[in-house]
Amino acid sequence: MAFFQWLGDFLWGGPLLAAFLAVGLCYSFGSGFFQIFGLPVWWRSTVGSLFRRRRRKQGDRGVTQLQALSTALAATIGTGSIAGVATAIVYGGPGAVFWMWISALLGMMTGCGEKILAVRHREKGPDGRWRGGPMQYIANGLRLPGLAKAFALLCIAESLAGGNLAQSNSIASALSAAGGASPAAVGVVLAAVAAAVLMGGIRRIGRLCELLVPVMALLFVGSGLAVIAAHWQAVPEAFRQIVRYAFAPRALAGGYAMGSALRYGVARGVFTNEAGVGMSAIAHACADVDEPAEQGMWGIFEVFFATMVICTVTALVILTSGVYDPAQTLPLAEGGGVPEGMLGAPLTAAGFASLFGEAGEWIVSVSLILFAFTSLIGSGYYGRRGVETLTGSRWAQGLYLLIFPACTVLGAVGDVTAVWQLVDVFNGLLAAANLPALLLLSPEALHLLRVWLAGKKKKRENCAQST
Repeated sequence: MAFFQWLGDFLWGGPLLAAFLAVGLCYSFGSGFFQIFGLPVWWRSTVGSLFRRRRRKQGDRGVTQLQALSTALAATIGTGSIAGVATAIVYGGPGAVFWMWISALLGMMTGCGEKILAVRHREKGPDGRWRGGPMQYIANGLRLPGLAKAFALLCIAESLAGGNLAQSNSIASALSAAGGASPAAVGVVLAAVAAAVLMGGIRRIGRLCELLVPVMALLFVGSGLAVIAAHWQAVPEAFRQIVRYAFAPRALAGGYAMGSALRYGVARGVFTNEAGVGMSAIAHACADVDEPAEQGMWGIFEVFFATMVICTVTALVILTSGVYDPAQTLPLAEGGGVPEGMLGAPLTAAGFASLFGEAGEWIVSVSLILFAFTSLIGSGYYGRRGVETLTGSRWAQGLYLLIFPACTVLGAVGDVTAVWQLVDVFNGLLAAANLPALLLLSPEALHLLRVWLAGKKKKRENCAQST
């Protein structure tokens, strides 16, 4: 596995992170930084629309916009939102949070472009339902069907590795540690539930995610905000550390420097919101929406919620609760001797326990299980779509529906440490195929955004004149 470790380090060590930022800057400048100056528009089009009843079109075979968002968030908000943020702070310092925010700010427009293109180039499948994503806009927009099939193949591989083996192992480990559950039994139950949900297609997946995603978000964010409020006096110092360590030209009191903060912060931002990787666009392409740019607003909100909300809550819990000290942690991180309790999910759990005691550890464990389970379900749908892109054979699709639950059981009982190296490689290669497509198709996506915004402006002016 040494080769995969080298390849993953090469992809994520610089070239790919620079490409993520470049594409984000392209869409941000091209839209006039719409994610900032257009906040009232995209907020009303997403959160505001939840309070408006929307009639479903007769005979429609898609999912609601909220279900599409929930499915995308289900696969996006995984264990990285809890364990990954803690690891980034340990190795990159508090400044990593700042660069995580910057990558998310740019990624909001990358996500917007992905969703616009996914709806613009989607097509009806044999079952009459919408399907789309990078496979479609690479094949139809760029006229590169070979690259689209390569993306589909990587999508299948990632869904079985990071989306399945790693997530089922996280669930089994958490339940075994918390309640002594048998990993094999957990794997069998997970496999049965996942198979039943996936066989129902996108509409069953959408309904399940629409139920689970708000619950897990409220549990984690609500509890996290309570911890932050309990340590409110430490909040100003936490923000000062985030900014100070983000721009440290050389070692400060804690020893962290800007280079480490930038590397770990940008990488964590990319991993948590996946803007630019392309897989979440597969779920958004199924939405019951006519205007591509309208779904792009949900792409902005997805990145905002996954990183600016979920990951920020995790970071502030760690930085305000007193469980992390930069001066003490850096020497351990540089020496490779960070204790298990100071790294990943245990560090986050310690932050929650500062207020809730043992119940805080249970909150993190339950959140981790829900995050991992929804990631598993969402990834299963992405992998199935990859199979559909490669072949329309029902035999191949049925085979995937057998392999996926088998991998769920295998992940629960096996040691999947090495799998994370493959996950880095697969995600890196997916991004390497998707980012150039987003860049080349940016004129089309930005044009659709401008046309939609002009239409909304004209509609408001007409309404004003009529009153």
